[in-house]
Amino acid sequence: MALFGNAHRVDNSEAQKEFARLFGQGEQVHAAYQLVRDTFLFTDRRLILVDKQGITGKKTEYHSIPYRSITHFAVETCADALFGSSLGRCRPSARRAALSSR
Repeated sequence: MALFGNAHRVDNSEAQKEFARLFGQGEQVHAAYQLVRDTFLFTDRRLILVDKQGITGKKTEYHSIPYRSITHFAVETCADALFGSSLGRCRPSARRAALSSR
């Protein structure tokens, strides 16, 4: 269970089954993490972000980011033991590296 914004690991085989419709032929999940309702999937080809929105979570936005398109990443640690660290992603289209935390 994710508490205070910390992502927790999801079993790769469960993620493979749940999100099977998103994968190309032969694409495999190498790591999967869940943060409250959102999911990060690291496959052998790309990073997939599953962003559930709204009160009910029925509206879902999917982001597919090929690894070759990732030019920057950052991990921010926090001095407060309750909130841990956060994973961010950089939007390459931004002139100045804009980091949006997920």
